[in-house]
Parts: sequence; C-alpha cells; structure tokens
Amino acid sequence: MHDELTQVDIDKMKEELQHRIQVLRPQLIEEVKVARSFGDLSENFEYKAAKREKNRNDSRIRYLENMIKTAVVIDGTAAGDGVALFDKVTFYLEEEETEETIQLVTTLRQDALKGLISKESPVGKALLGHQVGDRVCIHVSDSYHYYVQIRKIEKTGEDPDIPISTF
Repeated sequence: MHDELTQVDIDKMKEELQHRIQVLRPQLIEEVKVARSFGDLSENFEYKAAKREKNRNDSRIRYLENMIKTAVVIDGTAAGDGVALFDKVTFYLEEEETEETIQLVTTLRQDALKGLISKESPVGKALLGHQVGDRVCIHVSDSYHYYVQIRKIEKTGEDPDIPISTF
C-alpha cells in the first residue's frame, strides 16, 4: 500500500532524513563508542541506552526512506464546496449532542489530541466530499456507527507548519 502524501510531507521527511543521517547518526555512533569504553558490556547501562538510541535512529531512517520511496504525491488544494484535505470541519455529534471541529490532514500529520484527523480514518473517509448540512454516517466497525451533521467547512489549505508524526 502506498501512502498518499503532499509534496510538503515529502519535503519535511527529506529534511528530517538528512538531519538524522548527517547530524544525529554520527553523534549516536560516538556515544556508543564512548559508552563501550566504560568496560563490561553485560552490566553497562550507558552502552545499552546509547545502542538503543542509535538503533531507534536507524529504524526511523529506514522508515523515512521507505515512505519517500513508496509515497504517492497528491495535490493538497481543495476543489468545490465539499470537505477536502486540509479543511477545518465543524460538525454536530448527534449521539453526544455536542459540536466538534477537526482538520483533515494526511496520515503523516495526524494528531487526534490537536484535532488533526487523518483522511484515512473512519471520520476522515466519511466526511470527504460532503457539504454543509449533510448528515453523515461514521462507520467505526461492523457493530458500531454514529451520525454527524456538517455545520461548517473552512477552506484553510495546506499548512506547512503542521509537523509530521514521529514515533
């Protein structure tokens, strides 16, 4: 499966990749060497911690390289009146009788705690293309779904300041 990402997503990943390879990797390799010099590796916490950080960085490098290589670049501009990528959407949750505002983003920039919801999530998939006033069914699983009514769509466009996710 290929991730649909914008050119801004790709550029941010390339920037992080360059930093991790050129700056962070040499630092972490040096930390491993210094920790190794402390002696007995079986009881050397500093060595284990340095090695773990180096491996974590290497893992992130592989992840970024793979994402860049396999990504499908999409246009982040909205067309028409319906909900599109990067739009802020205010909707009424019928079940809870509350309003919520979210922004639809690419999978790489999702952060539910900040209201950044992936276009691949159940909410994102359901809202895409719908217009103000539409009642939309959100299918969470085969046994659970709920309804929302779109109250407002704000065409914001892509915000390059939204960071990409890390692990």
